[in-house]
Amino acid sequence: MDIGTNKKAFQINLDAKRYGTFAEIGAGQEVARRFFQVGGASGTVAKTMSAYDMTFSDAIYGPTDRYVSRARLHTMLDREYNLLIERLDKKLGNQRTFFVFADTVAARSFKLRNEAHGWLGIRFQAQPRGPSNEIIIHVRMLDEANVDQQEALGVIGVNLLYGAFYHAQPEKLISSLQENLVPGRIEVDMIKFSGPAYEAVDNRLMSLQLVSQGLTSAVMFRADGETVQPAEVFYKKAILVERGSFRPVTCATNDMLDGARRVFVEKCGCAEDQLVVLMEMTLENLLSEGQLNHADFLARVDILGALGRTVLVSRFGEYYRLAAYLSRYTNQMIGLVLGVPSLMEIFDERYYSNLEGGILEAFGRMFKGSLKLFVYPAIDEKTGKIRTATDLKVAPNLSALFRYLVDNQFIEEITDYNPEYLRIFPPDVLRKLQSGDESWEDSVPPEVAHLIRQRGFFGYKAGRPAGEPVPT
Repeated sequence: MDIGTNKKAFQINLDAKRYGTFAEIGAGQEVARRFFQVGGASGTVAKTMSAYDMTFSDAIYGPTDRYVSRARLHTMLDREYNLLIERLDKKLGNQRTFFVFADTVAARSFKLRNEAHGWLGIRFQAQPRGPSNEIIIHVRMLDEANVDQQEALGVIGVNLLYGAFYHAQPEKLISSLQENLVPGRIEVDMIKFSGPAYEAVDNRLMSLQLVSQGLTSAVMFRADGETVQPAEVFYKKAILVERGSFRPVTCATNDMLDGARRVFVEKCGCAEDQLVVLMEMTLENLLSEGQLNHADFLARVDILGALGRTVLVSRFGEYYRLAAYLSRYTNQMIGLVLGVPSLMEIFDERYYSNLEGGILEAFGRMFKGSLKLFVYPAIDEKTGKIRTATDLKVAPNLSALFRYLVDNQFIEEITDYNPEYLRIFPPDVLRKLQSGDESWEDSVPPEVAHLIRQRGFFGYKAGRPAGEPVPT
């Protein structure tokens, strides 16, 4: 066992203030074991338990459909924390800060090649008899061997406890979660802070930290800002994704998505409640100015939230990597919404020089499932002609491949669109709203215009009425 993790566990054991319960289901008591092995656990551990059998688990925490879930984790934290306060507050409440650590985990089965993942959480007091705070995370365990997954779980559990107790800054806690673990063993794809100690924390920014610090490739949150774990949302659902900078969302953005949605629903035959619609931003796009601008990021997210959109933030520069990620969670149809310029980039072989099989390997990964590209037309500013997906001119050596994808309906045209919106270009809209030319409002949905004016997003400058010339 590594020295760094043991040192953290030992420091917690020697901390006279900390006292609590460990409740672990699914992969043994890997976190509690660390505290017993380093010594001094009697000063920290009030109780450990593992309701491994489902019957025992249901008797203690109530019946559930899914044992490895956020709901089960919350039930465990609720029950164990209430018991801790009920049984020990009178005796120790004025001198100890109580905590409960819980996890529910599905490690690699010796029978099945199942997804190894788990939910971990801590509920804790910052001062004696103070209100509780909470941090929950979802992890994917990437080791092949069961014993290695258990070891990694123990390490990240200790890191979570140590971070909650000694890292006041959430960003520092996030960066410490993979300490003493080599890269590629654990992925943290969801985190949520709550309680008085974290009132100023925006969990959307914390999700962004998971991506930017390399703990995961993608994170999600709903229109209301609630962070969600992808498997919770995607399970057995059809998925439609539009990638963009959304700076700002324009009428063309919505027109593209609406047109694709109508074709998608017709092609897949799914009900509306079985469809997940995502707006995706890549980390590369968010770093376009050299560093992450949190205010700019939140402005984009707030606008998407006002439109009722679920947001995905990813590290997937290439579409084939996004397709592979989504297909991990569903066997239903996946649709990628893009414009003709993006389709041209997909057929640019330069983007696949890192793949041994080049563009063929990339397309093999992208289209191996039920995936389709829904392509919005573009207008040629020089000629005024509309260019559609099937008009695309690709390199001669790729023309047969392009025709194959079109003929087999892997590439679908969006034919139901508003031609006026084809002349809307986000950089032009952004320039107008920053210069005081109020005509930008004609290019965005009313909800978007209202938020930009109200909160001054994207450097908005109130100015001249629409149609008045811009000073030179």
